[in-house]
Parts: sequence; structure tokens; C-alpha cells
Amino acid sequence: MLSQLLSGHFDLASILAQVLAVLVIIFLVLPFHEWAHAQTAYLLGDKGIKERGRLSLNPLSHIDPIGALMMILVGFGWAKPVPVDARYFKNPRVGMGITALMGPVANLFAAMVGMLAFQIVWAASPGFFTQNQFGGYVLTFLVFYIRVNINLAVFNLLPIPPLDGSKILFMFLPDGAVQFFYRYQMIFFALIFVLLWTGPLSYVLGILSRWVTFGLYNLTALPFQAFGVQTVPFVNFYGL
Repeated sequence: MLSQLLSGHFDLASILAQVLAVLVIIFLVLPFHEWAHAQTAYLLGDKGIKERGRLSLNPLSHIDPIGALMMILVGFGWAKPVPVDARYFKNPRVGMGITALMGPVANLFAAMVGMLAFQIVWAASPGFFTQNQFGGYVLTFLVFYIRVNINLAVFNLLPIPPLDGSKILFMFLPDGAVQFFYRYQMIFFALIFVLLWTGPLSYVLGILSRWVTFGLYNLTALPFQAFGVQTVPFVNFYGL
């Protein structure tokens, strides 16, 4: 969105549709992501997480102002991390891995909800998205909403500290390697942004996000195809 505004080549209504999608993600999806972490930790034994005020879907419990602003400006942001006490887990490393996994799973679930909405509208009125202006804005909203959720899931699954994927990776590493990653996690985190800024990581994430999008697209299309209902062509769906 920011690049579109700076370039001067933008459609105000499309920008507003993207802003609306981002607001939905900030106030509903990011809290859902963090709640998924908290609820999983609670079920695995960390009962104190309820007292920390994170076992809630209330956006005010999870929103990080800077992360929310970044989400609005560049379509990438974050919420306040959930403090988890792994000492209460029967197997701390496995418990942390499962807890970490549930955040990206929440984003993928949110993306699937958007895809199903896309498929339902398309099945009811294939021309809705292309034959009227309002439908075009709904298309912009859904595509942007789905893309951001998938991008967040894929990014968080990178096995690099302090991202969720690193805690999944730690389930399979010896203690010495885990301590090494924790010791230098801020360096790894800075490296992530360097690789994003220079392009290599953005390229890899783009490929991975497209694969995930295609997989979820096929999954959400199955119930419609089973009844012979027309589904959204992937190229149209992906917004290419």
C-alpha cells in the first residue's frame, strides 16, 4: 500500500479495500494468532497464562502499536508475543514447538475462511467480481486478506529465531545447538530483515507462499468440485 501511495498510481477505493483487510487482520486475525498460542500453552499445562491476560480474543490484549502501524504501511506486522512458561509442560521443548505451531496454523485457518468466502461468492455469482465496481473492491479485499495471512504463516514458520518456526526446529536439535540459537537470536533476527530488504528471502517466501496458496486453493475447492459447482480459476483467485 505504501509503495502505491508514494508512486502516485493508485485507486483510492482499492487502497481503502486493502486498509479494511489490514484492519480485519490487526483486530481479529493477529489476536486469533496469539490466542492460539495462549490456548495451546494453557491446554498443555501453563495455567498461569490466563492470569497474564492473554487467554482472550480481545484485541487490546494483543495489539502492538508499532506492529499494527507496520501492518498498515507495508502489509507486514506483528502483535505482542505471548509469554509462555515451558516449565509447566510435560516435555518443555515439544510443548513449546506445538505452542509455536498453532500461531501460523491460525493464520492458515483465517486464510481458508477467506478462500471459502471467495469460492461461495463465485459459485453464487461468477460475474460478481468482474461485472460491477463493488465486486472488484470485494475481490481486492479478499485477495489481499488471504495473501497477508498466508505470508504471515509462511514467514513465521521460518526456522530462524525468534520466529515460531525456530521453536518447532528446536524439538529436533540437541541442547547445545538450541542454546547457540538463543544466544545469537537478535543477530539472526537482524539477518532476516537484511535478507528481506535485499531480496533473496522475499523471493523464497514468494515461492513458498504461492505453493501454500495453491494447496489451500485446491483444498477449499474440493467440496464445490464434488458437487460439480464451478470454482474460482486459480489465476483469477491469486490475483495475477
